[in-house]
Amino acid sequence: MSRAGSWGVQHSDPRCALDARGAKMGRMETSPPSGSSPAPARPEPAGVPAGHDAVALEAAVAAQLTGLGRFGVAYSGGVDSATLLAVAVRALGADRVVAILGISPSLAADERAAAHEVAAVIGARVVEIETREGERAAYIANGPDRCFHCKDELFATIDASVAGDLGLDAIAYGENADDAARIDRPGAQAATDHRVLRPLADAGLTKAQVRELARALELPCADKPAAPCLASRIPHFEEVTPAKLAAVEAAEKALRELGFSDSRVRHHGDVARIEVPEDEVAQAVTRRHEVNAAVRAAGFRYATLDLAGLQSGAFTLTVLAGGSRG
Repeated sequence: MSRAGSWGVQHSDPRCALDARGAKMGRMETSPPSGSSPAPARPEPAGVPAGHDAVALEAAVAAQLTGLGRFGVAYSGGVDSATLLAVAVRALGADRVVAILGISPSLAADERAAAHEVAAVIGARVVEIETREGERAAYIANGPDRCFHCKDELFATIDASVAGDLGLDAIAYGENADDAARIDRPGAQAATDHRVLRPLADAGLTKAQVRELARALELPCADKPAAPCLASRIPHFEEVTPAKLAAVEAAEKALRELGFSDSRVRHHGDVARIEVPEDEVAQAVTRRHEVNAAVRAAGFRYATLDLAGLQSGAFTLTVLAGGSRG
């Protein structure tokens, strides 16, 4: 069955083939070699000293890892989780750190490949796990808490299929201090429920500081735009389906190939509402025939351009604020 018609993950890359044990565990390795007790209270962010530099930023994060043995990072290849992974490898050693990459139809194939490339630069081992958020009714229903169910599935799968097997003492993810202050991050509750650590946020690093540290560490994703999961392109309360995710993925890939630095293709049934950075809106208008053809080839009947440009969290923030724009 094709990816567009099924929640199953297609393993087209031979590196990702499951061995017998990996199939049983729902895990695949692609580079060499929750309890019921209440979650602990989160510490106040430590903050970074005034007049900080990259050395101080790294030290602030590394201090959060003191005393850890084997350590897993819920990893996406984005700048936050990659920076955390790099600091952990430098502080603990590559043999004690593993990147855990969740694979499902909500992760674009290009993002999956890029995540492996960044991990290779860092020198970190990557373990892929197949997550099944698409089988959860609450995720499919696509309320404003969709991200909770996605993260809960990710962390539950890590707990069940790799944490014990790899002897991990702790799992962390890439929330930064700016994320911690936002109201449209329901996945943070799943992290709390599963006792997942937040070293960047607890060290007080903002997004800008994470990027500064990533540049100092010469990570190839240091200036990479944010890449939320493909399900974020579907208006809340409209079902998430593999076919919709595949159409969004194909349309956004086509826009990248046309030279746009970033985009969101919002799925409104037959209509694709295209968001590009504000300084690229004029380019999209000038090249409207190419843009239209690319998006229609992805499966949409109509292509529209949002003159407001690229908007982060537009669907969720609008719902939480009591608006109705979809």
